[in-house]
Amino acid sequence: MNRTFRRGQALVVGITLLAIAAALNEILLDEFVAPLAIAVSGALITAWSIYALRTEIWSMLGTRQAAIVLQTMGLIGIVIALAYLSVRFPFRLDMTESGHFSLSEQTVQMLQRLDKPVHITFFHDPLMRETVEFYGLIASQTDQVTVEFHDPMLNPAQARMRGVEFAGTSILESEGRRLLVNTQLETDIANGILRVSQGIQQTVCFLAGHGEPDPFSLESHDHVEGDAGHEHGLGTQYILHERIGMAKARGSLEAMNYAVKNVSLVKGSQNLTDCAVLVVAGPRTALLASEVETIDRYVSDGNNALFMLDPFVKTGLEPVLRKLGVILDDDMIIDEASYFLADISSPAVSNYNRHEITTDLPLTFFPGARSLSPTPERAADTVVRPLINSSRQSFGETDSRRADFNSDEDLAPPLTIMVFVNKDPSFVRATQAVVRKLMETPGPQAPETDEKPAPSGPASRIAVIGDSDFATNSFFHILGNGRLFLNTINYLAVQENLIGIEPQTLDLPRVNLTNRQRAGTFFLSIILIPALMALIGIAVWWRQR
Repeated sequence: MNRTFRRGQALVVGITLLAIAAALNEILLDEFVAPLAIAVSGALITAWSIYALRTEIWSMLGTRQAAIVLQTMGLIGIVIALAYLSVRFPFRLDMTESGHFSLSEQTVQMLQRLDKPVHITFFHDPLMRETVEFYGLIASQTDQVTVEFHDPMLNPAQARMRGVEFAGTSILESEGRRLLVNTQLETDIANGILRVSQGIQQTVCFLAGHGEPDPFSLESHDHVEGDAGHEHGLGTQYILHERIGMAKARGSLEAMNYAVKNVSLVKGSQNLTDCAVLVVAGPRTALLASEVETIDRYVSDGNNALFMLDPFVKTGLEPVLRKLGVILDDDMIIDEASYFLADISSPAVSNYNRHEITTDLPLTFFPGARSLSPTPERAADTVVRPLINSSRQSFGETDSRRADFNSDEDLAPPLTIMVFVNKDPSFVRATQAVVRKLMETPGPQAPETDEKPAPSGPASRIAVIGDSDFATNSFFHILGNGRLFLNTINYLAVQENLIGIEPQTLDLPRVNLTNRQRAGTFFLSIILIPALMALIGIAVWWRQR
């Protein structure tokens, strides 16, 4: 017994020496002979002890206790193997409803559309594991993005060489351009990738000075009040908050690499030369004649603009739009067949005319919208395309105090809510030539003329929407409203590769239904299913009887 006990002690000593040698090898940076000597000694002692205790070990293996020990060791080995495989072959499953720990669909689309390489160097500490995984997700979506990681504490030389002072800094490089990002938010990182890959930043200008929603305002309830309570439709009075705004729209534009600023044309102190897109969003008062002239000249010079003009408001821009072939009807659309929530003056639209702006666009709604009509004669060198229409059961109410259809005064359906205007002489002539060719009938060929086409003028892209509330903070994040606004800006700015990209938001999830969807849900859940269950119960009772 004493001999067995001493051999067991020798086994413990040998294993301890092996553990000490492994620890010293990890702690000591330089190579020493001592850890190697200790490891050899421990290995020899352990091997001799196992050989000396071979009889006792074989006898113990046949006992129930040994079987339990082996089973436990086997389970531990399986856990260790699974842990190793999970590190070697990682697998992610985001179970959050909002996809908080995954890339948004829009970011994925943006990464897959990159046409220039971007190299990211991320300096992190051990607590930034989620951000490291996030950058790994970015790199896995496209071959255009490569990522390398450094810990500034373990590799201070790299940090000093690149001018990084603290962990959490990302260096984005593309074709000689360099950008630092000091945040871990997805929108900021995506914005940085866009900015460094494109090399330019366009400016979206919002007209100010006439009661327009402020893109720098955080007010999230730009609304009006009426006789029926809180609403956005007929019989309403605008409640002008101190900080009404479109901050969500502005934040999304900045996340997509646009610069946003307010411009005032009252005193002519600001010009529009650096504006890629001019946004006129819901002015409450008429513009001065000088402002209208400036905007008219801006559009005529081949620039792009988005007009979102609310009903029953005279803005002074009516002549400018008429020159483009668009008439602002003095009405409000009432749609009893398809509306949002309980407001029949908020037409909801899910079917759109084919265009890049409306591709894969979800349902949109417009709280208080006017209709748009074409001019009797087509504007020169201009093509007007309706994009969004109300349903065939809608009508245009010309009296703000009622909501009853009067065939003598009100406008009959279908009504247009949004149009896109292409003011490009060369494009118009090419389109007309294609139409003429398609409409030609066989017969004698027309004689050729020596008439030469007129020189092409500047090209403009203009979008006109009969409502501005849909893009305010209250409604921007609901259904497809925000995407419609961003798609329109991207198309006007000739950034079609960004169409469909909408920065991810963390708004609380909610279900939004139109009147038809609410009625269908009520009928299905309250009437149809209970009625079917009752019929099945009666049938079972009758059969048993």
